[in-house]
Amino acid sequence: MEARAKLFGHPIHQMLIVLPLGLLTGVVIFDVLHLLGVIDEARRVSYWLLPVGILSGLIAAVFGLIDFLKIPRGTRAKRVGVRHGVGNVVVVTLFALSWIMRGSPEADPSGLALILSFAAGGLAMVTGWLGGELVDRLAVGVDDGAHLDAPSSLGGPVPAAPRTAAPGR
Repeated sequence: MEARAKLFGHPIHQMLIVLPLGLLTGVVIFDVLHLLGVIDEARRVSYWLLPVGILSGLIAAVFGLIDFLKIPRGTRAKRVGVRHGVGNVVVVTLFALSWIMRGSPEADPSGLALILSFAAGGLAMVTGWLGGELVDRLAVGVDDGAHLDAPSSLGGPVPAAPRTAAPGR
C-alpha cells in the first residue's frame, strides 16, 4: 500500500518523523547530561528541544494518520498501526507534561519531569520499532503490493508478498 500523502513521490510521514525523533531523543540525552552535571546548560537545551519536538511530532502525526486511514481493516498492518499511533500520542503527551512541569528554561527539572521524559523516550523506542515494522516488514507507505498480514519481524523471514504488475507490463 503506497502512502497517500507524498511529496515528490516520497511519503511525507516518513520524511517528517526524523525531526521529532531526533529532537525528543536529544531531550533524554540532555536530561541525562544535566543529571550527571556534565553540561551546565543541559536543562536549558532540554527545555527548548521539547516544544519543537512536540510540535514537529504533531505535524508528522497528521500525515501518519492520513496514511493509516488507507490501511485495510482486519490486517496485521492496521493492528500495528493502531499501536504505533496511540503509542506516539502517549509519547508526545508525556513529553508535553514534562515540558509544562519544567516551568522555565532556567529552572531545574523536577524528578517527575525527568521521569516523564525518560518514560517517553523508552516508549518512543517501542513505537519507533512499530513504525519500522509497518514500513520495513509490512511495506506500508512503500508498495501497493505490500504484504499487510506479514508476521512480526521477531518471528523470522517475511513470506513473499504478491506483487502487482507494473503498468505496461
